Amino acid sequence: MMMDWNTYRDQLSKGFGKVATLSPGTVEAVVAAGEAGAKTGHLDAKTRELIALAVAATTRCDGCITVHSAEAVKAGATREEIAEALGVAVAMNAGAALVYSARVLDAVDALKK
Repeated sequence: MMMDWNTYRDQLSKGFGKVATLSPGTVEAVVAAGEAGAKTGHLDAKTRELIALAVAATTRCDGCITVHSAEAVKAGATREEIAEALGVAVAMNAGAALVYSARVLDAVDALKK
C-alpha cells in the first residue's frame, strides 16, 4: 500500500507538538541542529535538502522523507535532481556494504588463526 505522504507529514507535525509539550528542550535541540548548517551560508537550501533526502533514504526515515521532500520541492529541487541525489545514496550504501563485506571476511579469516 502506498503511503499518503501529505497526511503522514501532518500527523508528524502533531506528534512533534506532543513531544515538544513533554520535552521542549529535545525538540528545540533538533530544530537548532537542523538550522545550524544553514547559518554558515556555504550551501544553498536546495543542496541541503538534496543531502537530507539522500540521508533520509540511507537511514530509512519516513518522517525525514516526507518533511525533506516537501522542503526540497519548495527550495526548487527537480525530480531529476532528487533522483540524482538518491543515486548517490544508493552508491554509498553499496560501497558501505562492500567495505563491510571485507570486514566480514577478515573476521572469518581471524577464526582460522
